[in-house]
Amino acid sequence: MSKIEVNTVEPQCGTTLTLGASGDTVQLGSGASQTGFGRTGTVDWITTIKTNSDSPLTAVDGKGYFLNTTSGAITVNLPAGAAGSIVAFKDYANTWDTYNVTVTPNGSEKIGGVAASANFSTESQSVTLIYTDAVQGWIDIHDSTSNAKGATYITASVSGACNTLTTVDTNFKVAKFINPGTFTVCSVGNPGGSTSVDYLVIGGGGGGGYNSGSPSDRGRGGGGGAGGYRESSGTASGSYTVSPLASGVSAISVSATGYPIDVGGGNATGTPPGTGSNSTFSIITSNGGGRGGVGSNSPDFRTGTAGASGGGGGNYAGSAPGGAGNTPPVAPPQGNAGGLGFEGAPVYGGGGGGGATAVGVDGTSSKGGDGGTGGTSSIDGTPTERAGGGGGATLDTAPSRGLGVGGGGDGAAKGCAPSTGGSGTANTGGGGGGAGGPQFGGTGGAGGSGVVYIRYKFQ
Repeated sequence: MSKIEVNTVEPQCGTTLTLGASGDTVQLGSGASQTGFGRTGTVDWITTIKTNSDSPLTAVDGKGYFLNTTSGAITVNLPAGAAGSIVAFKDYANTWDTYNVTVTPNGSEKIGGVAASANFSTESQSVTLIYTDAVQGWIDIHDSTSNAKGATYITASVSGACNTLTTVDTNFKVAKFINPGTFTVCSVGNPGGSTSVDYLVIGGGGGGGYNSGSPSDRGRGGGGGAGGYRESSGTASGSYTVSPLASGVSAISVSATGYPIDVGGGNATGTPPGTGSNSTFSIITSNGGGRGGVGSNSPDFRTGTAGASGGGGGNYAGSAPGGAGNTPPVAPPQGNAGGLGFEGAPVYGGGGGGGATAVGVDGTSSKGGDGGTGGTSSIDGTPTERAGGGGGATLDTAPSRGLGVGGGGDGAAKGCAPSTGGSGTANTGGGGGGAGGPQFGGTGGAGGSGVVYIRYKFQ
């Protein structure tokens, strides 16, 4: 590589003057200046960061400035404008929304056609101003609020007995809470990486009903309702299977703090059987499922109770409806109503408990009602149906008992002693199966406990 020094150049017209060859450096002498080539609509950036201690800053034509307002606002005075003059500014620390930058024109010159100062107050903003003429003055030709930076991601930890944090689908972490604990966000990423989490929150299932109609053997309990099912759409943490209830539901933006988690327990039979308990994460609460109706002389006991999904109705000395679902109401709904408990020979079927995506099936004269369908999600990497209703009990043999789905327990069939309903599966929120005679008593199945899943991109 060679260096060519040119002390004088004769005026040239209508010809091409070539200075240097490929790879050469053309250097202007000390004190020399250039016109007609060089900068066109660009600036040379000053790499010394300017702060409020430099305010007021007098900008120089052709220069760009990184302005850090972390400690206070900055005022910039523009140079005298001439056609083609150019200056640029960039929010160095993403703090212009807290402490602003005020840019003041020289004398009576204008910015965007107005003879007044301009104020920049948007986080991550960058602005390029070029002077045009006396009418418009300085015009902004590039105003960006995009913050181009390398991707950073959420980091988090979990606490609480038996709660876990695992990697799924290569780039994602899933926190699973089966007991109370805390999801702690240690650091938040940026939009190029991850700033929000997807979730699946399921409440505890309700207990199945039983028979209290002594001495008759006809009483049968309804299935317990499933715990509430609330799920985000999954768009924040990769593509995976979600239920219809997740459609259009936003992920949750998180900050660097601890999020307490409650996991609802499922409840067994009592007098009357119990409802499930709530599960919570951040702003999301999934309520417990309603209990199944009891085979009782009392219409109040025979009716399944309302809950996230309602319990199925019982029967004895009359049919009874299931309890209402989506109680208390949320959108999308967190569950469905329980089915009717049917009073009529020869089977006297209890109603199925409601499930996340379908109502419990009515009992009939030939069968106990099946539980309502749950929701299917692969948030943890495996498609699994959860929050299904418990099956209704029956007076007949096993084929006519109501079946639980999505973790719900099966209803009990006829036996030689008081029967026992199937329990909901732990950590699915499934409702307990109904029970009953042939004598006074029987034990309804316990509802399955709830669960909380939190999924996020970590790399």
